[in-house]
Amino acid sequence: MFKALLIMLVAMSFIPAGDAASKILTSQLGVAPVFVVWTRFLIGGLALLPFTWRAGVSVWRDWRVWVRAGIIGLGISCITRALSMAPIADVFGAFFIAPIISYVLSVWLLKERASVVQASLVVIGFVGVLLIVRPGFEASPGLGWAVLAGCCYGSFLTLSRWLAGQVALGGLMFTQMFGAAALTTPFVFGQFPEFTPQIAALTLCSAAGSMIGNVLMLFAYRMQEASKLAPFVYFQLISAVAFGWLVFGEFPTLLTVVGMALIIGAGIAVAALQLRRPVTARA
Repeated sequence: MFKALLIMLVAMSFIPAGDAASKILTSQLGVAPVFVVWTRFLIGGLALLPFTWRAGVSVWRDWRVWVRAGIIGLGISCITRALSMAPIADVFGAFFIAPIISYVLSVWLLKERASVVQASLVVIGFVGVLLIVRPGFEASPGLGWAVLAGCCYGSFLTLSRWLAGQVALGGLMFTQMFGAAALTTPFVFGQFPEFTPQIAALTLCSAAGSMIGNVLMLFAYRMQEASKLAPFVYFQLISAVAFGWLVFGEFPTLLTVVGMALIIGAGIAVAALQLRRPVTARA
């Protein structure tokens, strides 16, 4: 368990690191967000190609993997736009509406079991998101993009659950990367920046951070049950605060910290309930 936990914590640090590189590219160097998104998927897909191409080719005609690829492409586009406009910790906090959306869609569409306690914890997590976004008070367009990104990612997680028993993991990874890259290609023409060593390095860091983080997370999930590792996904919020402070000199407001605490607490409590549920209760 300790090894899987360590891998998970490292994975949850790589993902915000990649987003920090994206934020520098878009907010400080003037790189178009769509270029960052396109290179992120293309570079990640090329790196994983030797391990996933066989499975990917076998499912390429399945329309559902294209829908999934389109949703994750839209989600990453939205969060990249959000990072160019708002502090990284606030963006990650608003983005964590994703587990709430996934929970609601899974209960509604996949007919997964729900309880009053779980529903109450989801509401608490939603209150945490509202404290971060503060709609109608101090809301910023950047946080609106972050919420939209979270909604996309929550839908992506539900689709992934739906396809998990029907499409091989390699096929999902292949279509996720190349499908999203293909769908964003028409929008990247005319958006290429003037390449400098700094832009090239940060582009690679953005793509590598996301890819390495997600691959390490999959390794951790192969070593331990997902329900046992689920609470540690929220370490991304802590990593985002750390990167925001160290790289950008940003520190979240008190309301944002309280909102994050509610999100993390509710997420851990939901995971704890999943651990206590008997295995036979799962269909």
